[in-house]
Amino acid sequence: MSTAPLVPTRDHTVAEQPKNYRYSTNHQVVIDADTRLAAAVGRPVTGNRNDCKAWELSGAKVAVGRVTVIADGGYRGTGLLIPHRRERGRTELPAWKDEDNTSHRKVWARVEHVFARMKAWKILRDCRLKGDGVHTAMLGIARLHNPALTA
Repeated sequence: MSTAPLVPTRDHTVAEQPKNYRYSTNHQVVIDADTRLAAAVGRPVTGNRNDCKAWELSGAKVAVGRVTVIADGGYRGTGLLIPHRRERGRTELPAWKDEDNTSHRKVWARVEHVFARMKAWKILRDCRLKGDGVHTAMLGIARLHNPALTA
């Protein structure tokens, strides 16, 4: 699984202003949906980068190698498994695509819950660290998150 939480970051040398009003960084984190453990954390990219580009630039794509990874709809054209979309002019999806999307949604909910727990840490709600500090903070939180689940 992969997704990109935006972390509000005060250091404007590593952050950019995305569509929302806060300067932030985009983090690509790969979560194992079965165990809910953080498997890989990519380098942060500026918050105004779309998810497809951030997936490549962060190094997360290289870290997972040839493993099958599912993602949300923002990763079109990356080779990741994303939910099916309706074709132009059609009102509904075929039944088999709808079933695929249902199972995708159930797995994706587990990943989003992991991100909610990781983003609950105060340091990620308004990161004041300079330079590489935001990446170090994300790595630390991922490391602290993993033993908390296995204990």
